[in-house]
Amino acid sequence: MALGFPHVLPRVPRVRPGWSATRFYHDYVRFATPNGTGRIPLSSPKVIGVASSRGPRSFQEDHYAFASLALNPEELRLHVKKNLGIDWDPKRVGDAFCQQVVFVGIYDGHGGTAVSQYLRQELHGFFESVKKSDIPEMYQWIKEIGGYFKRFTGGALAPWIHGPEGTEEMDLEARATLAFFEVDRHLSMDIEAKKAGATASVAILHSLDVPATPFFLSDKLALTVAHCGDTRVLLCSTDGGKPLAMTDIHHADTRTEAMRLRRMMGQALITDSFGEQRWMGALANTRGLGDLKFKRFGVTPEPEVRTKLLKGPEWAYMILVSDGISSVASDDEIVDLARDAPTPKKAAEKILSYAEELGSDDNATAIVVPLAGWGKIQGPDRTKDLREYRREQAVGTERHQRM
Repeated sequence: MALGFPHVLPRVPRVRPGWSATRFYHDYVRFATPNGTGRIPLSSPKVIGVASSRGPRSFQEDHYAFASLALNPEELRLHVKKNLGIDWDPKRVGDAFCQQVVFVGIYDGHGGTAVSQYLRQELHGFFESVKKSDIPEMYQWIKEIGGYFKRFTGGALAPWIHGPEGTEEMDLEARATLAFFEVDRHLSMDIEAKKAGATASVAILHSLDVPATPFFLSDKLALTVAHCGDTRVLLCSTDGGKPLAMTDIHHADTRTEAMRLRRMMGQALITDSFGEQRWMGALANTRGLGDLKFKRFGVTPEPEVRTKLLKGPEWAYMILVSDGISSVASDDEIVDLARDAPTPKKAAEKILSYAEELGSDDNATAIVVPLAGWGKIQGPDRTKDLREYRREQAVGTERHQRM
């Protein structure tokens, strides 16, 4: 299976006020060497590992993408200062590296492939190219959706809704929010996108090392996760292989989403014949992209954004999974499955294989991103016995036979 995104559309670089011309996004990461600059392809199975399967479904609606982006270094500086309290100086890194971040996205489609495929092809480009001067026009379009968004005051975009003049640069929360809304605006005339949608988790890896190092060797790494829906981003600690979830599930019956929707829209949560609760009787996820006919009823593309400083030796890897995996395996099982793998690719394959053995009946995707603590996890594999027991119990069952 091809890794990354095979259809990268060429774009003409644009000059942004206050910094250099936009570079093309790349499929490699650059790092400093004694003789200049080195490049490592992101598609290498030793750099980012991916395993994906459509399972018993007729179509593959899971998609993913990764790229090296060029972002405004002043924006990155402000984001790190605001969220981590770190005075990162782009000038110390140099022009060749101060704009570079690595983007990793996982997209779980539903109702069709239109939205998740569009995200695979375009979201990283939107993330790189949106600018604060786009926000007033975007805000007017959002208000025109009506319903829930009649009372929308801008959220993370609020400082710029009346124009960019005299304002500071965006942070990554505003950039992610603008990029996610940009997807919906571009899809708003697409007939399929009115009934199809996708959840999304996007991880932005920004090395704070001087000189610049690739993310998998960085002693100081800023991780920012922008998330809508029920895809998952997990960190694995080298201290016992403990998982740390960087995302929550945005289902209509979760506390934060239920409060948001009932405050704005009243009660519209319906339990279906399988005992699952659905918003408007149709949707499991109340944050996501696409599903345009439901936007006015409170289904928002606004991502939940979290930023964390990763001290290299303390973290072994990051894992992104779709709910075809997280619905059958716990966070602890997922991170433990990857701990002894020789490469990120093999780790992703082990996670996918386990979900299939347990009879996952959905599309399933696992992405494993190594960090500086790769191969240095201390302590026993705590879920090994549990996994063996679950495998034994699955053998011969109806779910197991669907593999």
